[in-house]
Amino acid sequence: MRILSIGKTFHHPVLPITSVQESSLAQCEALESYDYIIITGGDGTIRRVLKKLYHRKLLQWPPLILNPKGSFNMVAKMHRVPEISIVLELLANGKIPKTQKHDFYKINDELFLFSAGNMGDLQHIFFSETLRFGFLEKGLSKYILAALFLFPAHLIMTPFMLLSSKRFFIFTPFGFIKKLGSFYGQVNEEIRIDLENEHNMLELDGDIVTIHSRHLHIRQAGFVSIVTR
Repeated sequence: MRILSIGKTFHHPVLPITSVQESSLAQCEALESYDYIIITGGDGTIRRVLKKLYHRKLLQWPPLILNPKGSFNMVAKMHRVPEISIVLELLANGKIPKTQKHDFYKINDELFLFSAGNMGDLQHIFFSETLRFGFLEKGLSKYILAALFLFPAHLIMTPFMLLSSKRFFIFTPFGFIKKLGSFYGQVNEEIRIDLENEHNMLELDGDIVTIHSRHLHIRQAGFVSIVTR
């Protein structure tokens, strides 16, 4: 049993756990030799780690153990992930924890797990990040405050954005809505969008990313297994 922890150092009396920072993942050798990978952080951290693993072209992806430390932790909520201590004790006792498959998607050369767009999600994340200081730095307060400030603008702009061919929002937790205007709850088929600009800011799983292309090619890219309850 070999476990790789990304973002936090763990010590266990039975389990051998190798700990690295996200920035050092590129130098980590033989990733396929690990039985599990622990990721400590929020949805953005998971996305960035996933992108680095994807570009390593692993033949087999170890299951992910999530240790959510972000503001929303949407991926962790979707899979109802257990406490990290519970998972480690199961492994230490020779038991195999349950896992669930989670699809991830590719937008040009970037990856995302559940959310992507350039509609109100982008404005909300951008405004929230400007509030990341003082007592607002951690927790949901900055996101709630940003939503209150932007509510009038979203109320007016959203109907027009839903009708625009240059705007889109993907949010797979709302998979029961296949498509509504430029909103997508599913990415079952390839989506191609012409934004008519060569430099475009997008929101991907809570991160703000710049895409240097006017043409977006969105499609399924694979899946990972996530330890669940």
